[in-house]
Amino acid sequence: MTSSADDHSHDHPGRPAVRAVRAVPQPNAVVGVGLIVVGADGRILLGQAHDGRWELPGGKVDPGEGFEQAAARELTEETDLRVAPEAVEVFTVQLAPDSESVTRLTAGAVTPAAEGLPTVTEPHKIARWEWFGPAGLPPQLYAPSAAVLRAWRPGLPGLPEAPSYDYRTDGTA
Repeated sequence: MTSSADDHSHDHPGRPAVRAVRAVPQPNAVVGVGLIVVGADGRILLGQAHDGRWELPGGKVDPGEGFEQAAARELTEETDLRVAPEAVEVFTVQLAPDSESVTRLTAGAVTPAAEGLPTVTEPHKIARWEWFGPAGLPPQLYAPSAAVLRAWRPGLPGLPEAPSYDYRTDGTA
């Protein structure tokens, strides 16, 4: 009789070896990225959803993608703007503490290098894209977008409450 790490027959002579079954966790998280696109004049691009809330370009990170690649892909898919992943800087990763059924993990990223004119390319999701000055952001912001904007510039006026656990990746506190 040979023995291996998984063979426990020596523990109970006469009984067949019982192999431990490894528990595999079930997926329970949504991983996304919110991209702050800063125009040459310092304004920020936001899209208005059909429910009236405004949001940053971004979305789900696909399997095999990094945050920068997902941000560049989502920006093009949603707005027809183009940016190289190397021109996207991830500055925070956030966990939303208020989700009951799924963990929401959002990377906050910023780029000043987007090229083109924003166009509504997914009219079933976004009604329009508009540029806003940092001091004049609309109050009806999607919570993950508000949290990303707050992490980017904590002093931005008028941001709605959007609690999150922020994990800075750019070395700032």
